Amino acid sequence: MAEPVSSLGTRLRRGPLGAAGGRVDLARAERAVGELLSALGVDGGRGALAGTPARVARMYAELLAPGPFTPTTFPNEGEGDLVVVRDIAFASLCEHHLLPFSGIAHVGYLPGERIVGLSKIARAVEWCSRRLQVQERLTAEIADWMEGTLAPRGVGVVLRATHLCMTVRGVRQPGATTTTTAFRGALAGNVERRGEFLAEVA
Repeated sequence: MAEPVSSLGTRLRRGPLGAAGGRVDLARAERAVGELLSALGVDGGRGALAGTPARVARMYAELLAPGPFTPTTFPNEGEGDLVVVRDIAFASLCEHHLLPFSGIAHVGYLPGERIVGLSKIARAVEWCSRRLQVQERLTAEIADWMEGTLAPRGVGVVLRATHLCMTVRGVRQPGATTTTTAFRGALAGNVERRGEFLAEVA
């Protein structure tokens, strides 16, 4: 069973760039960016670069600080069939190179006793993305959030993303995409149900 929202959120906010309680030390981050530029031979005091350390520090604070939210759930008044929210845009940071990866998420579930406001599924994707990540873990964490929040009969998650660490460095493969999946409950154990979900997001 997945962690409840509160404990999962606390864990997601812990990370190498965060201080105790998930707070970001902007002044320290700004100094670190300035030192990095200097170490790379860049004159950080030149023109528009003078404000770059502060801008970069704020950028990372934004990308690594998931805002709290309360998932709105409702009693399921009918048996309910597969619910799918597709083409949810997301962006996260690769924990290996601190470069972004971005793409779309498809999330579906078979309702149990409760259903969730559809916009909260998109919020959950964003919330799980706002940390240093790898795509495989992000996919699993979204599925775990759905399972832990709703106790549905089944969950399916598909992420398709482009990683800058593959497109602008290393192998330099522009246009290469990565697809990851996670299934829980009936969508993991029932081939027909899983196929139904995958057909919806193809």
